[in-house]
Amino acid sequence: MPEVAIVGAGIAGLTLAAALDRQGLPCTVFEQAAEPAGTGAGVQIAPNASRLLHRLGLARRLREVAVRPVATEFRRWSDGRLIARTTLGAECERLYGAPYYTIHRADLRDALTSLVGDPVVCFGQRLTGARDASDHVVLEFTDGSSHQARMVVGADGIRSVVRAMLIADQPVFSGLGVYRGLVPAAAVPELAVEPAVRLWLGPGRHLVCYPVSAGRSISFAATAPCQTPGRESWVAEGAAEDLVGAFTGWSQTVQRLVGCAQSIRHWMLYDRDPLRHLSMSRMALIGDAAHPMLPFGAQGANQAIEDAMALARCLTLGLARSLGLRGTRLTAEAVRRYETGRAARTARLQRQARWNVRGMHLPDGAAQRSRDKALSTGTDLRHLGWLYGYDAEGECLR
Repeated sequence: MPEVAIVGAGIAGLTLAAALDRQGLPCTVFEQAAEPAGTGAGVQIAPNASRLLHRLGLARRLREVAVRPVATEFRRWSDGRLIARTTLGAECERLYGAPYYTIHRADLRDALTSLVGDPVVCFGQRLTGARDASDHVVLEFTDGSSHQARMVVGADGIRSVVRAMLIADQPVFSGLGVYRGLVPAAAVPELAVEPAVRLWLGPGRHLVCYPVSAGRSISFAATAPCQTPGRESWVAEGAAEDLVGAFTGWSQTVQRLVGCAQSIRHWMLYDRDPLRHLSMSRMALIGDAAHPMLPFGAQGANQAIEDAMALARCLTLGLARSLGLRGTRLTAEAVRRYETGRAARTARLQRQARWNVRGMHLPDGAAQRSRDKALSTGTDLRHLGWLYGYDAEGECLR
């Protein structure tokens, strides 16, 4: 069986490790951080990903720590007037056979780690490069150590070292930054009474919030223009006065929310142009290493989970159908199958996220009114069947 080396212990890497373990395929995860990340805010997990996490055995744990919002709401920036509401909750689960969750990113990482185990994850291992040998890849790290594997998977984020070995491209700055943080639910009771994903749309900026940590906290992401590009980072601190100033004049609920923010992080928003190929030889990319997308579709983490589960299934199918073949040929066939199933879908979502931001940030006027009308008439959850009804593992069987 091929041994897989996974570079990166984020959501993509940990999901892949758990999925490979479920299929009985050995792997090792190499993470450059010295210890598990303790930062982060919320993440939305739609049915296309939650059904996959349930298959890994996380249904009970997710129900304990996550929240199942009853709806997604769009509201006006200035007065909070409701523009559109799409029902989630039981209706979403009835249509797509899996729930919509909002969850603290650390809770999701902990849940995935519980399926993997610490011996599989090696911390403090920063990759510098990799080279092909006869029938395997040799990974080299900054501490002088090396590791051999039949296959290498880059799950190392938007500035992926593994991606740099496949293509010479650069991240694209969006001109936007996002303030992320958490607020105790008790501080904004109007947002805690009914669990929902709420978005306020305004000129040049928007804010989204939803409950996490079993409803104890409200996670928010406030997007605003940022003229000077900086390094994309989960841990860069943000200034409370800048956040409050960016949303002066917005609805009272928004101003209360940002005024109560704790431990604000300011994250520059980058993506990359879609790739036609997500693999080469014995290397493959998943998650943000493969298709970093702006967060204006709430699908980044979901696509990382889809990638991981699809790749694990492709490797398993390749093994079952190719007994007796050398590992090199086995790996190549598996990654080609993975790439064929993933590239078009993730490219579509990358492009859609770029388009969404233009529609979300319209100034008040005719175009804004036209957008609001379109939103108010497009609230049928069945319109999202192509996204929420997709089964990444099942597609590998086609």
